[in-house]
Amino acid sequence: MSVKVMISDDHVLIREGIKQLLEFDGEIEIIAEANDGVECLSILNHTLPDVLFLDINMPKKNGIEVLEEIRKKKIPVKVLILTVHNEIDYLVKAVDIGVDGYLLKNTGSAELKKAIKTVIKGESYIQPDLIPSLNSKLITRNNNREKIEALTRRELEVLILVASGMFNKEIAEEMKISERTVKNHISSIFKKIDVADRTQAAVFAIKNNLVEL
Repeated sequence: MSVKVMISDDHVLIREGIKQLLEFDGEIEIIAEANDGVECLSILNHTLPDVLFLDINMPKKNGIEVLEEIRKKKIPVKVLILTVHNEIDYLVKAVDIGVDGYLLKNTGSAELKKAIKTVIKGESYIQPDLIPSLNSKLITRNNNREKIEALTRRELEVLILVASGMFNKEIAEEMKISERTVKNHISSIFKKIDVADRTQAAVFAIKNNLVEL
């Protein structure tokens, strides 16, 4: 029995190319195609493939938003992101949401088919040359989480205000504490998160989603 696949990508030539690569030996059948994220979710309401190939850059709803919606609605489809993006942050975000696989568009047909067979078995498939960067990013994030957990509640409040651009006097007024206490908190914060100045502290807070830009 063939594996039923859907392709969601806003480039017709990309969809046609993937279709030709996958359907060549008859083991895989392309049962649906979508041009944008909204159309993809609409099709999934009445057509359920075994595997969905999902691009990140799509109009109306991008691939990450579509993946979030699929997981939120608990649609039982294996999702393989196929993208030009090799930025590790996209991969980490997709993994956090629960993607089944992640590949770049420069991959060949053999790897595409291997990824399909892998996720169908309930396993995940990340393109091998992306794994070292992914592991490095996850280790860094885990280390950062430990640093954040080492901060006291007051220190975390101060860090967030520093990242928001407040000076010591403003922080003191906001928190109703002395400037000396603020300075002590900031000194402790710098040591715990291993930064040298306010700019680095702000970058740390932003990268770890403690504040929004």
